Amino acid sequence: MTATSTANGTLARLAAAAPAASGGRSEKAVSLTALRSLVKAGTIDTVLLALPDLQGRLKGKRYDAGHFLKRVAHNGAEVCAYTLATDVEMSPADGFALTSWETGYQDLTVQPALATLCVVPWMPRTVMVLGDAVHHDGTPIEIAPRQILHQQLTRLARHGLHPQTGIETEFVLYQGTYAEAEQAGYRGLRPVTTDNLDYALDHDPVCDRFFRRLQRALAGVGMPIEAIKTEAGPGQVEVTFPYGSALAACDQHLLFKHAVRSLGSRAGLAPTFMAAPETGGANGLHLHVSLWSKAISQLHAPDNDHELSPTGRHAIAGLLAGLPELGPLYAPNVNSYKRFTPGSFAPTTISWGRDNRTCAIRVVGRGEGLHLEIRVPGADANPYLALSAVLAAIDHGIAQKLPLGPEETGNAYAGGGTPVPPTLADALATFQDSALAQNSFGAEVVEHYARLAHLELDHHQRLVTDTERQRWLARA
Repeated sequence: MTATSTANGTLARLAAAAPAASGGRSEKAVSLTALRSLVKAGTIDTVLLALPDLQGRLKGKRYDAGHFLKRVAHNGAEVCAYTLATDVEMSPADGFALTSWETGYQDLTVQPALATLCVVPWMPRTVMVLGDAVHHDGTPIEIAPRQILHQQLTRLARHGLHPQTGIETEFVLYQGTYAEAEQAGYRGLRPVTTDNLDYALDHDPVCDRFFRRLQRALAGVGMPIEAIKTEAGPGQVEVTFPYGSALAACDQHLLFKHAVRSLGSRAGLAPTFMAAPETGGANGLHLHVSLWSKAISQLHAPDNDHELSPTGRHAIAGLLAGLPELGPLYAPNVNSYKRFTPGSFAPTTISWGRDNRTCAIRVVGRGEGLHLEIRVPGADANPYLALSAVLAAIDHGIAQKLPLGPEETGNAYAGGGTPVPPTLADALATFQDSALAQNSFGAEVVEHYARLAHLELDHHQRLVTDTERQRWLARA
């Protein structure tokens, strides 16, 4: 369950100030000149060059800071191209056009996006910089998640629009380390809390210490948290961030997950961003999106009950039409679809409504702060891909001037709207046949992420689960 309510004035102010389609610079960003001074003073000795992978994780190399400044900052660095062509276990797999055994698993170049260079407070004497994947001739690799989002921002800019985005995500904190959980076969996991602590303010000391460390660490990297709250599920936490430019929101979300995992491990905790870590549990990644042109909201209009402009109505209609066809981009795993259950505060239909949490698209806010909350992605989603799916659907609705049907005023679980794809296999079949996916992303991207979904399905197809044994071992 989520309850973000970003202040309307803050949203409008940030939207007016933010760059149209770039990542921008954090207030704590480090210039190369400043980095040279920090290295000379001995304050910094390590640079992490990080490439967002298909699953929305940071992969890359640790560099001596002096070497980074001399050799890598402007020239980039080589990494094996399979970093953008593997499953979640980093297993080499054929079937990707980018790399294979036949091509010898060649390298690609990671070009540092120097505007993202920042000190990482949760790691001593370390800075991190995100990178863009490029071919050896310098052209972008189209299937890279960061590049996919760049493309969708460019497409939306054709309409004179740029989105502002706030990300709200949930995760579960378990007691013990990842190694201990693996040794126990991931059975008997103990959440840090067992009661429903939704909106609670009397936090367990373990949680309180973790929250404070996380808050300080993220503030130190220029990522002030809007709010932290404990949730209804055992050990469940929700974190929300202020609005900003779309690319920066996704970049910072990966830094946030890195901080959560690093700080959690040091505290003897095992955080997970699985969409459904327990039967009946659900971790969401809700995307709060508004559209702007010349510092003026293009979603809002004061002349109707819903305060929606024609652009806003077309945008929602595009989401209703497009999201059912783009499932593998916002629900990429078999587990993702176990989150979509009635009464879970995760949607089961692609419907829209005013301040209605049973809908996939929730219209919230007033005046210039009016925005759309897209509640379909789970916490396991790659934010670049999930947001790209949302923007592609919005672009489709605006370009085609799709009409918007009536809102869902009651319980959307009871019906109304196109059902969310029930399984990854269903979502994959629709995605591969989707003209919208082909037109918005191109055949190369569709084929690449379809192959990723096939790998996930193939893995689970062969796997015998505890649930199967419990249900059938004594009865078959």
